[in-house]
Amino acid sequence: MKQPRVRYGPSPTGIPHIGNIRTALFNYLFAKNQNGKFFLRIEDTDQARIVPGAVEKIKESLKSLNLTWDEDIIVQSKRLDIYQKYLNDLKSKGFAYEDDGAWRFKIQTKDANISWQDEVHGTVSFLANVIEDFVIVKSDGYPTYHFASVVDDHDMGITHVMRGDEWISSTPKHILLYEAFGWQHPQFVHLPPILGADHKKLSKREGAKSVLEYIKEGYLPEAIVNFLALLGWSPIGEQEIFSLGELVSQFSLERINKNSPIFNIEKLNWFNQEWIKSLPPEEFKKKIEFQFPHKNAYKSTVTASIAPLVGSRITTLNDFPKIADPFYEEPKLDTLIVATTPLSGVTINQYAQKLEALDSWNPESIRSGTVSFAESKRVALKDLYRNLGVATFDSTVTPPLPESVTIIGKDKTIKRLDELAKLKK
Repeated sequence: MKQPRVRYGPSPTGIPHIGNIRTALFNYLFAKNQNGKFFLRIEDTDQARIVPGAVEKIKESLKSLNLTWDEDIIVQSKRLDIYQKYLNDLKSKGFAYEDDGAWRFKIQTKDANISWQDEVHGTVSFLANVIEDFVIVKSDGYPTYHFASVVDDHDMGITHVMRGDEWISSTPKHILLYEAFGWQHPQFVHLPPILGADHKKLSKREGAKSVLEYIKEGYLPEAIVNFLALLGWSPIGEQEIFSLGELVSQFSLERINKNSPIFNIEKLNWFNQEWIKSLPPEEFKKKIEFQFPHKNAYKSTVTASIAPLVGSRITTLNDFPKIADPFYEEPKLDTLIVATTPLSGVTINQYAQKLEALDSWNPESIRSGTVSFAESKRVALKDLYRNLGVATFDSTVTPPLPESVTIIGKDKTIKRLDELAKLKK
């Protein structure tokens, strides 16, 4: 196989949703696996539907996942003179005629069988008699998708057209155009669409959001890439966690599935948890700072130090404040939670005094001091930890407490226990 040249060709009619970005990802992985080229082409010939700022959002979506394109971006609205040249070529060959100011492609024979070998679906065939003469240049002078994409793919030397299944019915028109020009058509790779849990077209409610929305919600780019790559492509072996580089090294067209994958938010959450847990402390800190640029407290060294404690207990980065804020600021104790804690205020005060008397302040001494106090007062160890958790985190679900209060510090821990004891009296 010669080095492939592929393209991702979104229309700037909005921010591309996650299904469109999967198409871009598959194109990228295939190109890079074969040391080929991946191009970005903005297909903006439908001027009435253009959304201001959409091009920037398209570029931002790709950059956020490190899907970098090669060479300059192709913009179809800047190539009108090229399309005109090729329209004139079809006119001269008798393949185009004018109709109400637009130009249509004239199908020469209705009894032909148009077929191609699809890289995913195998042999696909259509009879020409089901295709009517179709518009290739609109009355406003802009080409249709059919015409512009064929011309551009030829001019760009595109070897593989990888796109969604919805374009299968349009492919016969494209093949007819290639034949009219006397060009060899590229290989076609039609991807089955991602479906929702109800096995219907993926809706916004089911997960058809943009990559930028998912990142805003606290999903890591690495997790999104990992998740999307396995929606319709099967790696060799049992491995599930892949970096972008690992995906590039393994990707192949042969392992693209013919059946539509099902979008599963629980699986995306799992990938995100795994990627968050794997972050080194300093990288974790960078991710948190990026996610919460206005939270100056998170820029402290505390964020890196609590990564091993907090990272395994959050699903998305946006879960971080709920569990981590007590490391940075005093919690406001919820009287309802306080009411559920066992032990009296007197016992909690005595426990605070025990911790205050410790010679050293580290997880081992805090743990042994707590065990010693529980035995001497004949109280359940779990009850002590429950009170410690409520006092320091205002929660019964916390990171590991000896390690956590070590970071919070002795003075603050004792103060918080005293506050809890007051409420229990």
